[in-house]
Amino acid sequence: MARIPYADPAANPDIALLAEQIKLERGGKLLNLYKMLLHSPPVARGWLNLFTAIRQQTVLPGRYRELAILRVAVLNGADYEFAQHVPFALKDGCTPEQVEAVRVGSSSPLFDVKDRAVLAYTEAMTRDIRVPEAVFAQVKELFPDRGVVELTATVAGYNLVSRFLEAMAIDHE
Repeated sequence: MARIPYADPAANPDIALLAEQIKLERGGKLLNLYKMLLHSPPVARGWLNLFTAIRQQTVLPGRYRELAILRVAVLNGADYEFAQHVPFALKDGCTPEQVEAVRVGSSSPLFDVKDRAVLAYTEAMTRDIRVPEAVFAQVKELFPDRGVVELTATVAGYNLVSRFLEAMAIDHE
């Protein structure tokens, strides 16, 4: 159960327009995550802008974005985050077996070299913060500079998401 009640856009005209914008950009739904964020309209707006950029305006292939997001969720024990991103991972080319193998991580034989590099980078950023040179070098070899920046922003951003979800005890939909 969430630690504080979710904001109710119907009861607060100040957030109703922002809630509608969120619904438009997020497939017509107002997820519990955003219902919580709406307690602070500036934070909700900034969050929406950041994650719209990461999810919809980057050139990083969706497969790698979703592998990173799922691995962050596993490492941080963020079941909500994991559940929300399974459909995206499947849509972006991951098999159901690979989605489950994300729980094992970069050592799983179900992943190719690029997948393993993304997962290892995600693991280093999430667990240790400082990425070992060898892990970074492999990502740098496999992705252009823009891809490295976008992967890094994705991992960092979704660590933010999982920490918010878990601290606020956001309920599954």
